[in-house]
Amino acid sequence: MDAEQSQRTKLSALGRVLRDLHKQLIQVETQHFGSVGSPLEQLHLVVNHPHFSWLQKLSGLMAQMDERLDEPEEISVAEAFAFRVAIEELIGPSEKGDMAFRAKYNALLHDSPDIVMAHGAVRQILVNIVSQN
Repeated sequence: MDAEQSQRTKLSALGRVLRDLHKQLIQVETQHFGSVGSPLEQLHLVVNHPHFSWLQKLSGLMAQMDERLDEPEEISVAEAFAFRVAIEELIGPSEKGDMAFRAKYNALLHDSPDIVMAHGAVRQILVNIVSQN
């Protein structure tokens, strides 16, 4: 497997596990929020309600990754590593980053075994995305 394909494969795998993590976060936050009705009503809340607004940073990062994966140009090691750094600034273990996001994330991480499992899957993929510096 050539280096570009390897980076594309790693980012694709990362996108899959991030979607699962995102889904788990939404499910737990929805339980905290209360009854929301149909899936369409839930989507509307996730996109528009302040209770869920903190998740938009992760949603946006996932969208950026998907857009990059849709482009035919090669994905460099540096680009893949930049996505790793951005994710770590949200969910850790980066020393810097979005502490408001991380506070909410860590609270949910401690509340839900499903989020712990999804977090572990993300961490497992992230360790394979390394810089060549």
